[in-house]
Amino acid sequence: MNAPHAHAQERIRLTGTPVGRMVRIAEFGDEIDPLQREQLHAYGLSAAHAVKVLQQQPMTVLLCEHVELAIEHAVARHIWAEPA
Repeated sequence: MNAPHAHAQERIRLTGTPVGRMVRIAEFGDEIDPLQREQLHAYGLSAAHAVKVLQQQPMTVLLCEHVELAIEHAVARHIWAEPA
């Protein structure tokens, strides 16, 4: 019974991930528009991918396979990550 609770605590919103941290994308929230979800996948951002958070202001910027992606907070707050 403790395992699911502990697992849930490991996940954090992308917007709450500290700068410099490597994380793995865990899931995309249902709040993200399907078309936008497809665009994120096309840029290489998908579940189980490891990314590095480069900055959080004014947007969330990630390093994903040698490509920097800038994501608006309205979208990034619905992307869940876990320790890489």
